[in-house]
Amino acid sequence: MLKLLAEGAVQAMAAGTDEAATAVNASAIIWIYDEDRQAFDPTSRVSAGEPERASIDDYPRPDGLGRQAIQQRSRLLSDVENNLDIHPAKKAAGARSLVVYPLIVADESVGLLYVYRYDELGFDEIELLALENFVNLAAPAIYYARQLGGLNQALARKVNELEKLERASRLISSRTNLDETLQGILSIGLELTAARYGSFELYDKKKQVLNLKALAGRKIGAASGPPLPVDEASIIGRVARHRQSLRIGDLRDPHWQPIYNPLPADQEMRSELAVPLIGAGEGLEGVLNIESPVPNAFTDEDQHLLESLATQAVIAIQEIRLLDAMQEIVEVLLTAEGDQLFRLIIDRACDLINVSAGSVWTIIEPDTLLLRQSTAGHQPGEWLPLDRSLTRQVVRLRQPLIIDNVQTHLDFPFRELAQQQGWVSVIIVPLVIPDEAGRAVGSFSLYATELRDFSDWDKKVLTCLANHAAAAIQDAELLAQLKEAQERQAVAETFAAVGDVAANLLHQLNNKVGAISARVQGIEDKCASLLTTSPYLTNNLKEIEKSARQAMNIVRDSMVHLHPAYPQPVDVSVCIRNALQRAAPGPAIKIFRLGLEKLPRARASEKQLDMVFYNLIDNALKAMDGQGELHLVGEWRGTDVVVTIADTGPGISPDIRPYIFDFSLATVEDGESSKRLGFGLWWVKTFIERFDGQLQVDSEVGKGAIFTVSLPIAQDV
Repeated sequence: MLKLLAEGAVQAMAAGTDEAATAVNASAIIWIYDEDRQAFDPTSRVSAGEPERASIDDYPRPDGLGRQAIQQRSRLLSDVENNLDIHPAKKAAGARSLVVYPLIVADESVGLLYVYRYDELGFDEIELLALENFVNLAAPAIYYARQLGGLNQALARKVNELEKLERASRLISSRTNLDETLQGILSIGLELTAARYGSFELYDKKKQVLNLKALAGRKIGAASGPPLPVDEASIIGRVARHRQSLRIGDLRDPHWQPIYNPLPADQEMRSELAVPLIGAGEGLEGVLNIESPVPNAFTDEDQHLLESLATQAVIAIQEIRLLDAMQEIVEVLLTAEGDQLFRLIIDRACDLINVSAGSVWTIIEPDTLLLRQSTAGHQPGEWLPLDRSLTRQVVRLRQPLIIDNVQTHLDFPFRELAQQQGWVSVIIVPLVIPDEAGRAVGSFSLYATELRDFSDWDKKVLTCLANHAAAAIQDAELLAQLKEAQERQAVAETFAAVGDVAANLLHQLNNKVGAISARVQGIEDKCASLLTTSPYLTNNLKEIEKSARQAMNIVRDSMVHLHPAYPQPVDVSVCIRNALQRAAPGPAIKIFRLGLEKLPRARASEKQLDMVFYNLIDNALKAMDGQGELHLVGEWRGTDVVVTIADTGPGISPDIRPYIFDFSLATVEDGESSKRLGFGLWWVKTFIERFDGQLQVDSEVGKGAIFTVSLPIAQDV
């Protein structure tokens, strides 16, 4: 651009003549001037139209025409002002006259324009006017070009900074553990500032001290020193306390010397640059400290670079801590109880996003929340209706929810507790099991003691931890289902084995006890005359025969529960009819049947299913004390046959409802005043579950009880 301007000045000389531009015996030279330094840039000289072999040793003299033109801020002519001399180098090249213009923009001198003539004509008014017009255009061009050059330089510096920070980010992210990461952060900080000495202090949130974790330039054998408190007693402690960077030009300054904690280095440090690492929620992560034995060694640019590095370092530290937390949680997930895992997840989440407390709630019923674990305020075991909680919205939307101030939020059910604990902002994330439906099983809540705008990183961290909590819940459910299936299998195998033994035992007993009746009849036939004369003997033989018969009935009725059950298609309506016939309801019982005859066959065992319905009907009749209504309803629900048995008795007390399916042995009176062994509802439920069915009960005191039997439909249907 300067070259074009110089050529333009020569062309401007031709504008005032009738001669061609090439016939003008003139030359032009431009120098750039720095007004702040009051000096010319020696590398900026550009010329046009100069004679061959002309000397370029014409740097503006301290007392020359150029300096005077800048001081006077006006043009100067050598042939008018006789006391002004032309530069000796230009005289030697044949210059006869000179006009010099200061190039001024916004009252700032940005350069000089020299125009020489090599003939005796000098400068006429038209030529000077043409040059004036040219100068008015050239000065702003130089000014703005120099501004653009400065911007380009600044841009180049920024690009260089970004390249350094990008390289630093790659280096930091390549570390595999926290200690390596901290050492890498310090090394990169030294590289960015061209320093050799420094340290990295990591903040311990529980003890509230700064621990030295990385050191550069250590003197051989020197100790690292104790932890530093976050206070005004040290430079690093002050930086940590105020969360602001500190650049010190001279550590010998009396203001800094009393609180300077010397590095264990091999020479005295004179300058220091310390930058805090601020994480989530303005939480302190540590301090990056760079020092130098040279006074005023660090610049604004160094501070800016180190602060940018600190931002990247915080992210790297958080990522490492998150990975460490994930590894720890996975290890606990495989070995610990669910509540212990929930406590660990809450602790790690509080540490990662810098909050004070947290809690995990799980859905135990469709409309009830149970507090599984909490770090403050709540007590595990508390319950809360789902529709009275913020979890309801979180579960419904499957998205995190942020409340700015729970102390005043009308939908937060623990506002008084929030005021006691100092809770302000809360973030709630759902516990979602990653199945096809994305089933939500609870919520994970974290409370901050100040107004907090939770970031996307916070949400991602909590969602990740919540997924692990949900996985623990899912594992517990699957383990419970597996345990229940194993128990059902064990019961089924036991029943099968005992059934085989029972069948054999019943056969043997039948043979032996049946022999008693045969022998009694033999005695009666052969000793008829004796029995006629001995009533005592006659009566005892009859009692022996009766007792044998009753014993066989008791054994037969009890053993029917233990017979091997082989699954096959069973007509449910027939089993219910058999059970009703055996139960023999009295005339005061009204029986209502609905949908039984249209039911498909179920997969079960007919003899045992008879006993199932008999037990349920018999219990209902006894509950109604011989008077009331018995409703038997059959339905086809998907792949199941469903039968409900409802009575109008007094219902089941809430105190005993949780235990009605527990195992117990009892003796039950039958119609013949004999006794049989009874397994109760435990046996009924066990049998139904042996064939992949379900038994449920619903009862309200004073309104009777409803038992619902579900069995899979037989495959041949």
